[in-house]
Amino acid sequence: MSDVSNIIKDPTLTYQQQVLALARLAENNDDTLDLEPEFEQALKDMTLCDLGEGRAPYRPRYILPDYAKLMKDGCEFLGLEPPKDIWEAVNALLIFYKHVPSITSFPVYLGNFTDLFEPFHKEEAETRKALRLFLLHIDKTLTDSFVHANIGPRDSEVNRIILDLTKEMQLAIPNLTLLYDPKKTSDEFALVCIDCMLATSKPSFANDVMYRSEIPNYGIASCYNALKVGGGGYTLPRIRLYNVATKATSVDDFFDRVLPYYTQMLLRNMDTRIRYIVEESNFFTSHFLVKEGFVKRENFTGMFGVVGLAECVNHLLGIENPDQGFGHNEEATAMGEKVMNEVERMVKEHHGVYCEGCDNRYVLHAQVGIDSDGRDNSPGARIPIGSEPDLSDHIECESHFHHYFVSGIGDIFKFDDTWNHTQSALLDIIKGAFVSGMRYFTGYNADCDVVRVTGYLVKKSEIAKLDRRETSLNNVTVFGQGARNSANALDRRIYDESARK
Repeated sequence: MSDVSNIIKDPTLTYQQQVLALARLAENNDDTLDLEPEFEQALKDMTLCDLGEGRAPYRPRYILPDYAKLMKDGCEFLGLEPPKDIWEAVNALLIFYKHVPSITSFPVYLGNFTDLFEPFHKEEAETRKALRLFLLHIDKTLTDSFVHANIGPRDSEVNRIILDLTKEMQLAIPNLTLLYDPKKTSDEFALVCIDCMLATSKPSFANDVMYRSEIPNYGIASCYNALKVGGGGYTLPRIRLYNVATKATSVDDFFDRVLPYYTQMLLRNMDTRIRYIVEESNFFTSHFLVKEGFVKRENFTGMFGVVGLAECVNHLLGIENPDQGFGHNEEATAMGEKVMNEVERMVKEHHGVYCEGCDNRYVLHAQVGIDSDGRDNSPGARIPIGSEPDLSDHIECESHFHHYFVSGIGDIFKFDDTWNHTQSALLDIIKGAFVSGMRYFTGYNADCDVVRVTGYLVKKSEIAKLDRRETSLNNVTVFGQGARNSANALDRRIYDESARK
C-alpha cells in the first residue's frame, strides 16, 4: 500500500490525525530546499536528524505569541475586543489559540495563566467554572501534549484553582510549568505544586532565576523549550552524538575531524532552512501574528538540538556497561563536558541568520528524543534509563550540563508513593538542584495514569488503547507508545523516600 493509503486505513488515527499525517507526508516528500548531498546522507545514516521538518518549511517550528497584547488590545484580524471579564478572556484565548501555528499544527505555548487570568478573577466559583471549561476545551480540541502553559512565579488564587482543577480532571493537556523563584515563590505555593505534580506529572519546575538571567522575557513551550515571548524558534534539527562518535577512529579523530564535520553541516542546514522561512515563505510578511505585533522576527532564533551525550561518552571511553559509565564516574562527566565545550564553541562561533535578538547566534537545546533513537541516544544529556544512580548523584551529574542549554534541558524523576508524605523534603531537593545549576526539574508518581514520557505527557490508559488498536485523542500517545517500546521510557528508576537521606 502507498503511504497515503496506510494513513487512510489506520484504525488508530482520528480524522484530524489523518489530516495532519497527510499534510506532513506532503511536506516531508517535497524537495523545495536544496540540501547538501552530505546532509542527506547524514539523515540516512541517522547521525543528523531534521525532526520531520520537511523540505518546504512554511512557518517557524515554535511560536510564543505575546498574549498580554491580546488581553490589552484585542486582535483586529480575528475581530476580538480586549476582554472585560473572565468569560471574555477565556473565549478570546480559545479563539486565538486555533490560529497559532507550529510544527505540530497546535500552539506550543498558551501563555502564563497567572498573568493572563488574575486581572479578571473576581469570584472563586465563577472563575472555577470558566477555567474548568477552558481546560476541558483545550484537552479536547488542542489534542497534542506539546501544548504548554506556564504559571507563577508568584502565588495567586487563579493558580490554586488551576492546580486544583488539574488534579481533579487528570488531563494530559496542557503541559504545565511553574516558573520557580525562591524569592517570589512561597514554600506553601511550591508545595501545592509538588502535590499536584505527584498526582498528575505537572507542573514541572523551571529555574526562573537562571532563565531570566539569559532570556529576561521567556516562556516555557512544547516539552521544556525556553524561548522569547513574542518570538520563538525557527527550527530544531539534532545531532545524534553517539552515532557521530561511531564514525570516529579514535578520541582525537572524534574531536579533530568527525564532530566538527557534522556540527558545521547541521549549522549550515539551519541557515538554509531559516533563510527559506524568512525570505521565501509568507509567514513573516502576511501572518496576522506578525502584522499586529504578537510576534517579531528578531525575537526568533535557531535551536541546535543534541541527543545521545551519555552513549557518546561511554563509546569514546570504551565503557560497555552503562551502569559504570556516564552518571557514575568523574572521567565520564569530564569527557561529557569536553564534548559539550566543543559543541558550544562551534555553535557560538557560527554567525546565525535572522536572529538579532540572540546576538546573531543559535542556541543549544537538549532535545527530548524520538522513538527511532531507541536506546542508543538518550535524550539530551540525560543518564540512560535503567542506569540511574542514587538521586543525589543523578542531580549532581545533570547539573554539570544544564548551563550549556539556554533553550531548554530537563530531567525526569520517578517517585514512589512515600514522597506524598514527605513533600517538603522533595521541595528541598528541588531547591538544592537549582542551586547546583539545574534548569528544569520534573517528576511524577509511579502510580499515575498521566505520566511524563520524555518531556511530554500521555496517559498510560491511552497507550493501552493503542495497544488494542483503538484511537487515542491525544496526538502524542503514539510517541509515548513508541518510546515505551523502543527506549523503555516508562521504566525509569523509581526513587523511594529513602533516596532523600
